[in-house]
Amino acid sequence: MNSIDLSPLYRSSIGFDRLASLLDSALTTDNVSAGYPPYNIEVVDDNRYAISLALAGFDESDLDIKVEKNVLTIRGDKADSGEHRYLHQGIANRSFERKFNLADYVEVTDAELKNGLPYHQFGERDS
Repeated sequence: MNSIDLSPLYRSSIGFDRLASLLDSALTTDNVSAGYPPYNIEVVDDNRYAISLALAGFDESDLDIKVEKNVLTIRGDKADSGEHRYLHQGIANRSFERKFNLADYVEVTDAELKNGLPYHQFGERDS
């Protein structure tokens, strides 16, 4: 897939380079892994949001959560212990990486594993 040339936008606009980068990133995202793991983004109140990911079978030790340059990255790596012999394995144990772009005024305030779901809370930064 080709990316869109947004260079004409730069000639007459200031401060939209991050928006152009987000658009380009959204258009070139690998759609094969885009569906796993499924997630919800919830509006908690006017200035707070929460993200929940469905990660059945993952423990806290299997997850890596980082925030760098306004991008929340959640990685999961489930090592196969070889302890189980499945007749049917319908719960995915594959590794994943999920990224969420955060606005400049948003910061991650909490992350926890609740009922088998990682739960992240966000709020506006205090000015």
